[in-house]
Amino acid sequence: MHDSTRRQFLASGMAAAGALSVAPIARGSAPQALLQGKAEHVISIWLGGGMGQIDTFDPKVKGDPKAKKPGSYYDSIDTVVDGVQVCQHLSSMAKVMDRVTAVRTVNHGVIDEHAAATNRMHTGRAISGTVTYPSLGSLIVHQRGPANADAPPYVLIGYPNVTRGPGFLGAKYGYLYLTETGRGPAGLSRPDIITPQRQSRRERFLASLRNNAESTAVPELVDYEAAIQQSMKLSGPEFNRVFHLDGEPDELRNRYGGEFGQRCLLSRRLVERGVRFIEVSHNLNFLNGSGWDVHNSGIVNQHKLIEEMDTAVSTLIADLEDKNLLDKTLIVITSEFGRPPEFDSGGGRGHQGSTFSCVLAGGGLAHCGAWGETDELSKNIVADPVSVPDFFATICGCVGVDYTKHLYAGDRPVPVTDQGTPIARLFS
Repeated sequence: MHDSTRRQFLASGMAAAGALSVAPIARGSAPQALLQGKAEHVISIWLGGGMGQIDTFDPKVKGDPKAKKPGSYYDSIDTVVDGVQVCQHLSSMAKVMDRVTAVRTVNHGVIDEHAAATNRMHTGRAISGTVTYPSLGSLIVHQRGPANADAPPYVLIGYPNVTRGPGFLGAKYGYLYLTETGRGPAGLSRPDIITPQRQSRRERFLASLRNNAESTAVPELVDYEAAIQQSMKLSGPEFNRVFHLDGEPDELRNRYGGEFGQRCLLSRRLVERGVRFIEVSHNLNFLNGSGWDVHNSGIVNQHKLIEEMDTAVSTLIADLEDKNLLDKTLIVITSEFGRPPEFDSGGGRGHQGSTFSCVLAGGGLAHCGAWGETDELSKNIVADPVSVPDFFATICGCVGVDYTKHLYAGDRPVPVTDQGTPIARLFS
């Protein structure tokens, strides 16, 4: 092939390739405008074990475990939103569903392994052998920063786990955790022998060491110094007062209920102090003997868990509203997967990832009671499927995070929500 012929061939090929790359854009619709809300805080309630959507926020015709007839375990009740029903044990939530959206068509492909599904519902992605992805809490803190310089940006009320961690973002975006609502994190509580005067002497001595040390820009040391400074700021009595729930009126504490309710109350107090993201775990109180993982006989007393959640979350919604914080605070209820309508040999339920319910409340969203439609047994999606990335994009958009951008794990670009698209209806 002569040079002139080769040039003509390459030019025509490049033109054709350009036409192919532009054509889909020309044929497609304009890019969707970025959806951004104005919420400042997230309270994420984690129901570890697998909340059954058919027995809570997506009830169907009643089944019979003895006759092996698939269906809901409980009766359904109407809510304040026309056409939206919930389980009979969510009677308090039924009264506030106009401030709530039960997203009934969340789905993923992980059904048989709790740890993998927990990871999926915290990071929005499958487990990778090469990258440790950040949790939603760490991601939001990374993008929004602290809401108050005098408060930790991310608090976990429950036991620590790598799925809640910062992944490749680094320890700076990790969480502070506590397991008891009656006291602050052990690592921030000074021993009684450390008086304010003694602490002040220690800080002066440390400051003198810093002044005499050679300056360095090693990132790890800079992060460590920042962690020390933050610890000192939070270990004093001023911030630790947030954990003294006995300062709340007895009537309000009683309305919230038991230990889980007190965690929800503490989460409201943490929001008031400026914490950006709080996860509240509800898989530590096994009132039914097995938690939300209701295989076999664990389902018999499942209603105790549902009622405890109903009391605590409905009170949290009302409490935030009374303090003009509900529009600023997005409440999220998630679980690793749902439950099938069929009963197992022991009368309980297995796992289901094909469709299950997650819940959004407050956050300034345009709530509609329920979003998405499942079939007559809540087993398959009929309309408006919501992938985990879509659900995460909705949360990110609500708190003003650009869900279309990319972060970097070293040189590797990582989309914030794995290309999720928010539920636009909630931003209207």
